[in-house]
Amino acid sequence: MQNKKTIIISLLILVLVFLVASYSYKSNQTKQLESNAKQNYSALVREHSVVIGNKNAKVELVEFFDPACETCALMHPYVKEIMKNNEGNIKLVLRYAPFHKGSSNAVIMLEAAREQNKFVEVLELLFQTQRIWTVNHQVDLNKLWGVLVVSKLLDMDKLIVDMKNPDLVKIVEQDLADAKTLKATKTPAYYVNGKPLEVFGLQNLKDLINSQL
Repeated sequence: MQNKKTIIISLLILVLVFLVASYSYKSNQTKQLESNAKQNYSALVREHSVVIGNKNAKVELVEFFDPACETCALMHPYVKEIMKNNEGNIKLVLRYAPFHKGSSNAVIMLEAAREQNKFVEVLELLFQTQRIWTVNHQVDLNKLWGVLVVSKLLDMDKLIVDMKNPDLVKIVEQDLADAKTLKATKTPAYYVNGKPLEVFGLQNLKDLINSQL
């Protein structure tokens, strides 16, 4: 009987030690990511970055996203809702992290659409039609082009010219480099006033934003 009690107590101690060590590890990891983001703040926002909302807003929400990322498309309406519910208090800074094969082409199309002041409209279109132009998590450029043609949102001849601008490739390269610096390895990756969203989830994102409002 005594041996049984000893075994149970030992197991409980082991579980407690594991929980404490796990909490300590996660806490240290979060601190390291926050410290990294603060030290590399210039990597969060660049001069070329798309900013949506009040530029003087109290909360700066930075999102690294991939147009071909399913989770990015799913989260997009919720991010819009959060911004609508806190109108004027949040600005959204969009950064590119085209991790899917061929996504860089979709990003270049988006950037070229900016030249026609259609960035937001084209972004909405890409997310809404994502299943059409992505195949096995890869971008089918011909299908994506077809979606844009059918939408009639853009002057396609101008789009072709603007997509050839070498500066657009530099933007993609810079954003990917910044994502690497910030250790943003998955999309979407969020930062709220420089604080990284450590555990992904809609409620966690809301809680992090509310803590800064």
